[in-house]
Amino acid sequence: MEQDEILAHLIALPSIVGTGNAAIVDWIVTYARACGAEVTVAMGPEGDRANLLITVGPRFVPGLVLSGHMDVVPANEPDWLSDPFTMRAEHGRLYGRGTSDMKGFLACALAALPELAKRPLTRPVHLAFSYDEEAGCRGVPHLLALLPDLCALPQACIVGEPSGLRAIRAHKGKAAAHLEVRGRAGHSSRPDQGLNAVHAMASVLSTAVDAARGLTDGPFESAFEPPYSSLQVGMIHGGQAINIIPDHCSADIEARAISGQSPVVLLDPIRQVLADLDAQGFETSWTVTSQYPALSLAEDAPLAAMMAEITGQAPLAAVSYGTEAGLYQAAGIPAIICGPGDIARAHRANEYIERDELSACRRMIDILGQRMCA
Repeated sequence: MEQDEILAHLIALPSIVGTGNAAIVDWIVTYARACGAEVTVAMGPEGDRANLLITVGPRFVPGLVLSGHMDVVPANEPDWLSDPFTMRAEHGRLYGRGTSDMKGFLACALAALPELAKRPLTRPVHLAFSYDEEAGCRGVPHLLALLPDLCALPQACIVGEPSGLRAIRAHKGKAAAHLEVRGRAGHSSRPDQGLNAVHAMASVLSTAVDAARGLTDGPFESAFEPPYSSLQVGMIHGGQAINIIPDHCSADIEARAISGQSPVVLLDPIRQVLADLDAQGFETSWTVTSQYPALSLAEDAPLAAMMAEITGQAPLAAVSYGTEAGLYQAAGIPAIICGPGDIARAHRANEYIERDELSACRRMIDILGQRMCA
């Protein structure tokens, strides 16, 4: 089955982030086992979604991981010209939700499986497909925790996020948190009898703004734009009516960190404000909703040199978006980003990938398979 046909099947299985993914998992498992691959279905704690590890070659020899996520963002944009979950071909482009981010890469890796299974591999090729990457890389940590029992520690990981098939060595880390402040409701004419949760949240917001400004003073990492860590409040909700003292307010905050800084630690000043509010009679809660570390692969790393040789281009130093690559690196597996498509087409109406991009990705995977025979 060629990558175009496989991609059409994958697009037809919506696998929206944050929902069960049994349909796409079952389809991939059936296909991969028919190709002669060993398949591990690793259920996540949610109970309705799973990661996959698909292996060809000797699994307990250090090998190569081709990593991708099965989930996609919703397709609620009003500007779609066709059903986002029915792949449409036009002028060499394949349209549909997930074509670039990142079912195109999954389709190429799966299309390569039959040939990989025939090769005299001395080192294995693993396809690691995760869930809920779009919610902050929530699925893959559960797979990485199981990896020591499933295979030898891989020598390298290529994360196939859309990069125009140019390798990328670094990205920032990220942490996001949801926080809530609960006060006491009452009539707005008697503020002395209530606890205004929105007013209390103002101290949280002030701290966040000050922390964000402080980060612009460095430290710096010139490969990134901007070259410093960042922090922002992305959402805030609270209150019922103008004449009711609001008893509840919530906010969502994120930090993005250059390598060497922990994004979770960057959020600590905000968490301290919540502790102060607790002492004032408010009830607060703090939940880290997602986190992943920065990726930082050295310019002279063997993996960077290999990808430069295969792609014919020197790897880019860094990108602004995040991936699962930092988590693989934290698990002791050198990682790099390289996949077909363009991140600028992702998460928008009429997402597409070009057939030529898929063909080039398939050639890259075939070359990698040849190297696993040496």
